[in-house]
Amino acid sequence: MELELADTAVRLSAATVAGAILGINRDLAQAPIGARTLGLVALGSATVTVATIQVPGMAENTDALSRVVQGVIQGVMAGISFIGAGVILRIPQEQKVEGLTTAAAVWVTAALGIACGLGHWPTVLIAATLAVFLLAGMTWLRDWFRGEKPDAK
Repeated sequence: MELELADTAVRLSAATVAGAILGINRDLAQAPIGARTLGLVALGSATVTVATIQVPGMAENTDALSRVVQGVIQGVMAGISFIGAGVILRIPQEQKVEGLTTAAAVWVTAALGIACGLGHWPTVLIAATLAVFLLAGMTWLRDWFRGEKPDAK
């Protein structure tokens, strides 16, 4: 499957923007990973996916294409987990673990990049909307339930 240059640019740009949007929330939360990092994670995931689906001769052999795409998805998602694990901090003295939301954001960002690379726009739109809601909306809702002013931070 050979993509037009414009289609490739849209897929890679959409991934970069989706990752950066999630990263803005992490920047605002002063997490160790922000808009640039998550933009790059999504771009990298999309790049690998777009390159994979364009391997010459692959489209004619759907079984091979399916296996290769599955392998790429598994490899990206497993590999990106190491970056996510790098932002998790365990503080035994306080019996506290930090960075789990940022680690999850890295993983979701990679998944969004793959979805953009595959050009599955309904999935991208729904997943990105839900991710932004979870990162931003749930923080506001949590603070509201605690009786805190959401804009006090």
